Amino acid sequence: MSLIQTKSFEIAAYIKGDTGSKKLALVLPGRLDTKDYPHMHSHVDYLAERGYLALSFDPPGTWESPGDISLYTMTNYLKAINELIEYFGNRTTLTVGHSRGGSMAMLAAISNSYVTHFIAVLMGGYSYDKKYYEWLPGEEVWKQQGYKVEPRDLPEAPEQIRNFNLPYTFYEDSTQYDMTEGLKNCTKPKLFILGTKDVTVKPVVTRKAFELSAPPKELREIDSDHNYRLNSNLTNEVNVLIGEFLDKHGN
Repeated sequence: MSLIQTKSFEIAAYIKGDTGSKKLALVLPGRLDTKDYPHMHSHVDYLAERGYLALSFDPPGTWESPGDISLYTMTNYLKAINELIEYFGNRTTLTVGHSRGGSMAMLAAISNSYVTHFIAVLMGGYSYDKKYYEWLPGEEVWKQQGYKVEPRDLPEAPEQIRNFNLPYTFYEDSTQYDMTEGLKNCTKPKLFILGTKDVTVKPVVTRKAFELSAPPKELREIDSDHNYRLNSNLTNEVNVLIGEFLDKHGN
């Protein structure tokens, strides 16, 4: 684990690859997930083998990144991405993300000119604007209480659980982000990977993001539920799809 001091945050990162590489890859964890989950390490290792300086990191306020959980918002996640790109010298950058990390990979590609390609694996939403979805069960309780408990298994001991008290401000902050128009106008190469058994982010959501996106674009499938990280064969399959996409689109 390395601690990186950007302009605004101290960020805990898992880093592999040639520090002299002209290519940077950021592998982005899902909501309250960690850089140390096996699929994050696997994708970082694979991209390092392909010549990238590759890293995954714990977003501000989570896991090994210092700070209170109140720092954990999409705004600060995006700010950390942008500041890491700047920290490493504004290299040509690939963003790869799982679940909410997939949403962040899209958002970074739309808003940061140094991001040239993105890959969204079993992505989260392409919009968090309230007009695109119904009020979810439990949100009223979340609002009234001010936080909700989100359990996550430990990467080194999946049978053990760490609980995060996720503030309602995370939800409120998220609602400002709508990538619909950005995807329609983003002509950077993009890969969407859906899980055919995913009930957390249903395949229809990923298909919709793919359909509304500008080319060049690809849509691939894996026979998986949302947590493909629990299966090394599926994780390797995702690496193969990433490699095929990069071979085709020259990054």
